[in-house]
Amino acid sequence: MRAQSGTKHTAGRLFFLDLGGGRIFSANPDGSDLKVIVNEGRKLPDGVVVDVAADHIYWTNMGNPSANDGSIERSDLDGGNITIIIPPGGTFTPKQLQLDKKNGKLYWCDREGMRVMRSNLDGSNIETLVQTGYGEADRRDTRRWCVGIALDVEGGRLYWTQKGNDNAGEGRIFRANLEIPKGQGPASREDIEVLFEGLPEPIDLDLDPKNRIMYWTDRGDPPRGNSVNRAPMDAAPGNRKQPEILFTHLMEGIGLALDLKGERMFVTDFAGSVYSADLDGTNMKTLLVAQGNLTGIAYAELPVYS
Repeated sequence: MRAQSGTKHTAGRLFFLDLGGGRIFSANPDGSDLKVIVNEGRKLPDGVVVDVAADHIYWTNMGNPSANDGSIERSDLDGGNITIIIPPGGTFTPKQLQLDKKNGKLYWCDREGMRVMRSNLDGSNIETLVQTGYGEADRRDTRRWCVGIALDVEGGRLYWTQKGNDNAGEGRIFRANLEIPKGQGPASREDIEVLFEGLPEPIDLDLDPKNRIMYWTDRGDPPRGNSVNRAPMDAAPGNRKQPEILFTHLMEGIGLALDLKGERMFVTDFAGSVYSADLDGTNMKTLLVAQGNLTGIAYAELPVYS
């Protein structure tokens, strides 16, 4: 980053993806100052994270879902210096993306690859952490598709969603350790927990580790779908209540980002809207509409010099 002079403070900024147009947008948290910072065409971007300290945005490209040509790219915060991190074919159809800055890792779910993956920030050392199936026959079973992912780095756990068939009530949320147990493999892990099942279509995940609450979007049909939900991260198997639905009436909810410091969330839907709300679902506002087929969203506080 260039050296700056003057007084430094921070200002919130949203980064979100238009799958259909292959674009990355940037905007203020109230939806103002909307800009297109990357315009790459039809690579089907889905997941996005921001590394403020390094001046980087990372995003996944699903590519052609039948061609095994998914990729992960990086740019500067202004959209410049686009770099391929995971080349096409290094992952099948990468979806939600998370950053473990402490350990220098990117984590993502690979839908048609039926796996949870990670790599170093430069794309080296690609690992498969969870494998739910192999080959074309398994790939046709959407219950094996891994979609959303969230990290509890301090707790040493990762969380992910498998959505199942459309509106079939087959959606599930899982948890496992960040590291594969010794002597086990990605397809034979014995530490995987099913936290919730029978969900419409859970998509993106985010966590509030301090209060031990997980949040997710669901793009399935009403009454439980097209919604943002939350539930305790650690409820015992026999003592898990139905997830709390925070708000509904989304048009296929996809992206989710929590601003824990500001006690608010930001959500996108596939019809092209961006929303904000308090963490309990109140004070919901529509920030933007008709911006394309919106997928992933990230919130970051960027340095501002005055």
